[in-house]
Amino acid sequence: MRKLELLAPAKNLECGMAAIRHGADAVYIGASRFGARTAAGNTIDDIAQLCDYAHQYCAKVYVTVNTLIYEEELEATQQLILDLVKIGVDAILVQDMAILQIQRTAIETEGRAPMLHASTQMDSRSAEKVQWLHELGFSRAVLARELSLDEIRTIHQAVPQMELEVFVHGAICVSYSGVCYASQHCFNRSANRGACAQFCRMPFDLVDANGDTIEQNRYLLSLKDMNQIDNLEELAEAGASSFKIEGRLKDVDYVKNVVSAYSQRLDRLISEYPKLYCRASYGAVVYNFTSNLSKTFNRGYTSYFLHGRQRDIVSFDTPKALGEFVGRVKEIGRDSIVVAGTASFSNGDGLCFINGNRELEGFRVNRVVGNRLFPFRMPKELKSRIALYRNNDEAFEKILSADTAERRLPITMHFGLMEDGFSLSLSFQGNRYESVITTASTILFDHQIAKKPQTDNINHQLLKLGNTKFSCEKVEIEEGADQFFIPSSLLSDLRHQATENLSSAIEIHRKEKTASSMNKKNESDITHQVKTWHPEYKRFPYLYNVANHVARDFYDSCSLAYVQPAMEVEPSDGEKLLMQCRHCLRFSLGYCVKHGGQKPTWREPLSLRLGDGRKFRVEFNCAECQMNIFSE
Repeated sequence: MRKLELLAPAKNLECGMAAIRHGADAVYIGASRFGARTAAGNTIDDIAQLCDYAHQYCAKVYVTVNTLIYEEELEATQQLILDLVKIGVDAILVQDMAILQIQRTAIETEGRAPMLHASTQMDSRSAEKVQWLHELGFSRAVLARELSLDEIRTIHQAVPQMELEVFVHGAICVSYSGVCYASQHCFNRSANRGACAQFCRMPFDLVDANGDTIEQNRYLLSLKDMNQIDNLEELAEAGASSFKIEGRLKDVDYVKNVVSAYSQRLDRLISEYPKLYCRASYGAVVYNFTSNLSKTFNRGYTSYFLHGRQRDIVSFDTPKALGEFVGRVKEIGRDSIVVAGTASFSNGDGLCFINGNRELEGFRVNRVVGNRLFPFRMPKELKSRIALYRNNDEAFEKILSADTAERRLPITMHFGLMEDGFSLSLSFQGNRYESVITTASTILFDHQIAKKPQTDNINHQLLKLGNTKFSCEKVEIEEGADQFFIPSSLLSDLRHQATENLSSAIEIHRKEKTASSMNKKNESDITHQVKTWHPEYKRFPYLYNVANHVARDFYDSCSLAYVQPAMEVEPSDGEKLLMQCRHCLRFSLGYCVKHGGQKPTWREPLSLRLGDGRKFRVEFNCAECQMNIFSE
């Protein structure tokens, strides 16, 4: 039986706790430094609180330490890892190979260390690379977003002992992660240091070798957002075990809505295949709202390359959120709009549309009368029959601002007699494949025959679990035990003692599982020869992202002599590879003959041109079905 994990983003402690409460099996969160989102840092104390909360449900907390580490930061990174060990984080996500040695130091110092997950920044897109990472001691690889089901399946079959984490929802980087230097090259803001300036969300002209403009002022590299909620079964069958939601800069409403949708779909999948899968954490969630992914920030959705190359993966007209389609403009009055459709609206809704200039234009709804909307300011470019989208739903936001979910651990209770008092045993089973955890509590009190059976009061007092993480629908009462009087206060004490004992037993069980897993994963020998994963790595050796002497020594030990310092440390001369993409402009614009498109009329090479005139050469590597972008 394979455990399936729903992995959610945590911008902060509030988002992390909301994710767990709404059904996440694990969360990933940034520490104060060295995470690939510099705007999403958190203190050690906050991460410790999140660990305490998550571990109640045997859910896990992963910390992102997935940036390049500069030489002067090695000592601080080591201290951070030691701090994370002490508060009990379950794993760290890594890009810089120096962390391997730092982890060894943590084991020597503390006797243990979190497991290592190879961040998507490590560009894991082949079975050979994942096998190498496994041999180094990584317990999990976060696969490139670009992979198809067949490619995921091939990796799983080649390295079945390696956990595979796949992105299932959220924003998509157009370049293979870890192989994007455009932001560093253009703005001195490194994507490998968590400071990406979102070069791919900018408008470009597409120009041919003659200087002719093919496309003007369009968002040619801005991809739609990923949505794989209908593909979870296929992903699980292919070998994925962790389903990752993107969004460490997203707010708590995003987390609540998206986590709820995916958690319920995972539960449905597991109920269909109970002998194959189970959830990775414990607990059942009761939801107080209906999730709707269309109402969450999105640029339009795509399944990307999961089922092969798709044409409609790009949002050429805008890099911003469109939201949900709500109808078409039926009538335009002097100060109002009538919308044809079934959607209902609220005062304060934010609506938008693509105008005649292929630009996103938005407006706020000031007042609603049925399907007639009175905007705060009438949009100038609005035309009849134009499609309207809602990117801010006031009614839905109001729902999300309330308590939207409750997560509990289901238990059974057995109330019985002792010779000189009463006993209460609680039983809990985390997953079907695990043994039942049972604890017993007792209380001394003389047996006194009651005037009437105590069944109702026993049930009433023992089921008061509101301030605990447990839920119980039924109390089993030993025959004859309800004939004796027991004060409600003693029943309350017995319940409190029993739940405390069970909580302790569950935590002991969790720690034993964690220790066993860490002992297995940390037995690694970092002496494995590294390969040239892709031809570009040898042509542009800065792709190995070496930013300190420890990482340099690591690659030396792997017999790789031609590695150069990272671009962030020592900019190279001459032409530079800035992006490596599976997204292909030839294909998306309908000019890929290989896939049935028309023959291009332009003269290559093509260039992308920014508004300030800077140009970037586009190379089509048809043998690899890949597009590379170079500096000019």
